[in-house]
Amino acid sequence: MSGNMALDSETLLRLERMSITAKTRVRGTMQGKRRSRQTGASLDFADYRLYAPGDDIRQIDWNVYGRSGKPFVKLFLDEQELIVRLWVDVSASMNTGGERSEGTNKLDYAKRLAASIGYMALAGYDRVGAGLFGEQVSSTLPVMRGKASARRLFQYLSEAEAERTGDLFKALGQPGTLPRQPGMTWLFSDFLYESGVYETLNMLAAARQEVVVVQVLSPEELHPELTGDLRLVDIESGTGKEVAMSGKVLKAYKEALDSYTGALRGYCHERGITYALAPTNVPVLEWIAGTMRSSGVLQ
Repeated sequence: MSGNMALDSETLLRLERMSITAKTRVRGTMQGKRRSRQTGASLDFADYRLYAPGDDIRQIDWNVYGRSGKPFVKLFLDEQELIVRLWVDVSASMNTGGERSEGTNKLDYAKRLAASIGYMALAGYDRVGAGLFGEQVSSTLPVMRGKASARRLFQYLSEAEAERTGDLFKALGQPGTLPRQPGMTWLFSDFLYESGVYETLNMLAAARQEVVVVQVLSPEELHPELTGDLRLVDIESGTGKEVAMSGKVLKAYKEALDSYTGALRGYCHERGITYALAPTNVPVLEWIAGTMRSSGVLQ
C-alpha cells in the first residue's frame, strides 16, 4: 500500500476499547493498562523521568512538578508490560488479490491489520516494534511506546513495498533479528512457503515469544473461479505451467490448500501458538473484533 494509511478516528476509538492479552509479560519500568492472563502481578515504584508525549498524564507526580516546575512521571516495576513485535511479509506473493470486488490486496490488508494491532498496543501503553521481510529482513522500526508513536508506525507501513522472493526462516533467522526479551510476536503472511515455517515458529518460541500467526489469503486463493486452458505463473520464481482448469483440478487444489492450512493450524495449536486465518474480503475491524477476540489474544 502506498500513500497515507492512518486509521480514521472512529476506527481508532474502537481499537482503544480493545486490549491485547498475553500469557506472560515481562518485568519492566513502564506501567501499562493491559492485563495478563496470569494473576498476582505486583507494582513497585522504581524511579522518575521527564514526561514524554504518549505517557499517561495520570502518572505525573504533581508534588515534584510543584517543586521543580517540570512534569515528571512515576515509573513502576510492572510485570504487566508487553513488548509487541509486528512482522509483515512483503514478498511478491503478498502483492496479489483484490481482483474480485469483495476482496483487497493481501499486502494492503496485512499492513492494515498490523497498523490496527500496533495502535491497540500503543494505546495500552505497551511497547511496539515492527519489521518487513521478504527473503531477508528489509527494514525494522525500533520499539516505541505511546499513542503519539502511532504516526511513525502508520508511515512506516505505508511506505512498505512488495519485493520479489520470500524466505521466512532465512529472514527471521538473520543474526540479531530475534528479540532478546520475552514478548509477543505477530506474523502477517500468506505462509505460502515450501519449507521453513515450522522451524521459524520453533525459533521464536525458543526466544520466549508468544507467537500469533495471521495467515492472510485472498478470496481468489480460498475459492478460485478459474476455467479454460490457462498458464499459471509463480509470481516469485517466474516459472509457469499449462493447466486445463476443470472442476476436478479445482477440487484437488482446494483439498491441498485445506490440508496445508489445517496442518499449520494443528501445528500451532499443539504448541500453544495462536493461529488465525484472515480472508481479505472480511473488513479489518470485523476480523479483529470477531476472530481475534474469540482466539483469546484480544479482549
